[in-house]
Amino acid sequence: MKIAYILFEKMTTLDFVGFYEAVSWLRILNVKEDVSWDLCANHEEITDDRGMTIKVKHVYPDLSKYDLIFIPGGMPTRELRYDAEFVSWIQSARNVEYKVSVCTGALLLGAAGFLTGKMATTNPSAYELLIPYCTEVVKARIVRDGNTFTGGGVSASIDLGLYLVESLTNIDVAKKIQKMMDYPYYQAGKLSNIFMPYE
Repeated sequence: MKIAYILFEKMTTLDFVGFYEAVSWLRILNVKEDVSWDLCANHEEITDDRGMTIKVKHVYPDLSKYDLIFIPGGMPTRELRYDAEFVSWIQSARNVEYKVSVCTGALLLGAAGFLTGKMATTNPSAYELLIPYCTEVVKARIVRDGNTFTGGGVSASIDLGLYLVESLTNIDVAKKIQKMMDYPYYQAGKLSNIFMPYE
């Protein structure tokens, strides 16, 4: 499985890193063959919304060569969804099997047309913004519709990473990784289309 992490200026890094931490264990534990990933962006380096700079080797790569794309959130997604060049780049992933977002990254999946006819979620502050892009905005921490996975705000990234791990492997693997991460909050074994609703 080849993963493209799509980064952009002023993104929220926890949106990315929580998912990345959980999913990277697939390779560390060798529980799924040929897991690899690239950091991809529209610039050679990006600076997140707290001032941390990340160097990127893959600038505007063809996303069709990946098996999964992941898009984090952050305030710039509100403008990037109208950036024709950026959205066209995302659309090169139209035939990619798994499409995943956390927080307002869902706005970019939506702008690319990947949420049409699907249920999805995003940061609770952006539910209204997501409405035009999908069939139903679900007020939940994680929503899966087919092979499209969307997560709620920021820390939901960790849960979504573990959920994807469980979806690709099994409950035991998810629980093992959860324990290694010392993260007691994920509810393994409750796979469904709509998962972990907010209370």
